[in-house]
Amino acid sequence: MAKAQAGAQVSVFDCDILRSAFIKTVIEENIPEDKWRSVAAFLISDFTGSDDVDPDLLEWIVRK
Repeated sequence: MAKAQAGAQVSVFDCDILRSAFIKTVIEENIPEDKWRSVAAFLISDFTGSDDVDPDLLEWIVRK
């Protein structure tokens, strides 16, 4: 799905964890929908250690 900085694949399990963390953050912090993409991009970037965010992963995380 997404590639980490060193070229390693982000597993499906990791993607699911990222999405769960995103959903929990949005609910707990009451983040408005117009900020979702930036929050998800930060989570992905922080997890992978890279500023390159896979747009498909980003879309999957923020989908309703």
